[in-house]
Amino acid sequence: MSEDFRPVGHANPKGFFSKIIFFIRMLLDFQLLTIYLDIKKQLPFFKGEVLDVGCGQSPYKFLLMESHTNYHGIDTIDSHKFDYDNETITHFNGKDIPFSDDKFDCVLCTEVLEHVFSYQQLVNEIFRVMKKGSKGVFTIPWSARYHYIPYDYYRYTPAALQIMFSSFATVKITPRGTDLTSIVAKIIVLFFRNAYPSELWRFIFLPFWIILSPVLLISIFIGYLSVLLKIGSDSDPLGYTILVEKR
Repeated sequence: MSEDFRPVGHANPKGFFSKIIFFIRMLLDFQLLTIYLDIKKQLPFFKGEVLDVGCGQSPYKFLLMESHTNYHGIDTIDSHKFDYDNETITHFNGKDIPFSDDKFDCVLCTEVLEHVFSYQQLVNEIFRVMKKGSKGVFTIPWSARYHYIPYDYYRYTPAALQIMFSSFATVKITPRGTDLTSIVAKIIVLFFRNAYPSELWRFIFLPFWIILSPVLLISIFIGYLSVLLKIGSDSDPLGYTILVEKR
């Protein structure tokens, strides 16, 4: 199965203009927006040794306070298959985290576990390297298209997540967005996939999509209402954020 609309990789927005691009992207990328809104409540308060599992280009590193944290990014040796090339991080086999027990004060893992076939082994490894009293922030997708084919294996329910993280003393699972947010996200992907088709002959339909652009704008507005006011059902969200604590 081919992937005709591959996700655009995230990068750490280090400079002024890259941050502008990052925030402009959030105007249309509701997955990114809802992840950012959730983790920005946590990352600025991280202190000590921080582990970013499956970090890619470390897109959320800028939310950490450099004076209070020591950042360690790790990603699989096959991260280039996800269009990532980060020479500043530690590469590993995707299962065995190359750090000692009880090393980290905080852990971040965003949109990674769906790409890990032996997910429980990785979760157990994360638990192992976390100190007592440490905290972790995970995000996973729910309503998301099949992506990074064939390295996309799972979508987890809250019931499954409770079992996956049962070793932790506290587990808090919250939905990101609602079913309306999910619908809007799919409308945006549908629009841009057809407005910028992979095959030249499909450009003959471009006027049709231009005519539909007001529908896109209305949908985006509804999407923001669903995120800010939590309009819609949270049983079919874009994804979930999981906050854990090891005691």
